[in-house]
Amino acid sequence: MPPELSHIDTWLFDLDNTLYPASANLFALIDRRMTAFIAELLSLDLAEAHRVQKAYFLDHGTTLAGLMAEHEVDPAAFLAYVHDIEMDVLEANAPMAAALAKLPGRKIVFTNGDRPYALKVLDRLGLGKSFEAVHDIHAMDLVPKPAPAAYAGICTAFGIDPTRALFVEDMARNLKPAKAIGMTTVWVDNGSEQDHDADRSFVDIRVTDVTHWLVSITETL
Repeated sequence: MPPELSHIDTWLFDLDNTLYPASANLFALIDRRMTAFIAELLSLDLAEAHRVQKAYFLDHGTTLAGLMAEHEVDPAAFLAYVHDIEMDVLEANAPMAAALAKLPGRKIVFTNGDRPYALKVLDRLGLGKSFEAVHDIHAMDLVPKPAPAAYAGICTAFGIDPTRALFVEDMARNLKPAKAIGMTTVWVDNGSEQDHDADRSFVDIRVTDVTHWLVSITETL
């Protein structure tokens, strides 16, 4: 391990646009399903439904959190609907799987999505056996990243010392609470984060490609 990472014993990874390239554009399919769900729920045209969707995301952390707060939407129904997508844009990533296998310590997926969807994505990527667990939105009691409770919750659930943990995430704002409790933070600057003027002082490492970074830090192991 590089010296600055030699203390890490737990590796946390976001899922969407992190474990697969943002260029796969898988989340665009989910985004359209969320817009359609809101349009049907609130009897809106698609343009207005999309505006509402993004406002909920910005104000509440996730679209689901906004829908639950504002309209008491059943989370299970919403998640089942928006994750009902084809995943043929994803391909197995053997170099990432090999690099993850070399990482010393525990590997956990930390996602605002749900576990069934995460497992489908991981299987499609050839990473089904690469992680100890998936800590999903239900494990967070439906309080998503970047709420501080989500980070405290995963540390409690798995007995993680945050000062010995590293978190990889494409949404920079989701790294700030991780850094606040002592985690090493890795921002995947791949274009999925739209707030380019935001403070980045809480980012320890910036990468553009997770596979390339993982291979580079494990090639001597």
